[in-house]
Amino acid sequence: MYAERTSRLAGAVVWTNTPAGPDAVRVLPDGCMDLLWHEGRLLVAGPDTHAHLTAEPGPWAGVRFPPGTAPVLLGVPAHELRDRRVDLADLWPAARVRRLAARVAAAPDPASGLEELALRRAAETGPPDPLLRRIVAALDAGRTVAATAAELGLGARQLHRRSLAAFGYGPKTLARVLRLRRALALARAGVPLAWTAARAGYADQAHLARDVRALTGLPVRELRGR
Repeated sequence: MYAERTSRLAGAVVWTNTPAGPDAVRVLPDGCMDLLWHEGRLLVAGPDTHAHLTAEPGPWAGVRFPPGTAPVLLGVPAHELRDRRVDLADLWPAARVRRLAARVAAAPDPASGLEELALRRAAETGPPDPLLRRIVAALDAGRTVAATAAELGLGARQLHRRSLAAFGYGPKTLARVLRLRRALALARAGVPLAWTAARAGYADQAHLARDVRALTGLPVRELRGR
């Protein structure tokens, strides 16, 4: 059973999940990174370029950070964690991670403990670079990579470097992932697939179907019902 709520950390989401059975859980690309708790361990989920399947039993808890914000909190460029799930102790000193895990365990529930950890870390590192939000907003609005770079006063190489460090992949891949999010939101809201394709920025419904299957491993009609 999955549940989520808006975090006190701006733009973030706090979630819990206890899989109902032995089937693998499919996590879809969304441009985000997560701080995870599972059976007393603290882990980090990097940005995905394809669906991630996990069959590890729950319960799980996590804080999902909006695109571009987690690397500053973690002190690690996003591209180093692309398509990976790693122990936080692989990124930070093990003794520090043990203390943090003990704090999470002492909280009323792991999700709220993770949120407190994220809030404390955000207070230490300060706000994220506002330019990153502008990159996401431009690409999510359907602007091309060239138009986004021009609008923000960046060269194409600058935009690519900034995107790798902040989002884990270049702006073209980020735009593709954001387009997937728009399409699934429209489809799940009951918008017909032909209209979903047009409104989300695909060339046509066939383009939508190919891209969704390539990124998620499932047809869009099946995902629409999940």
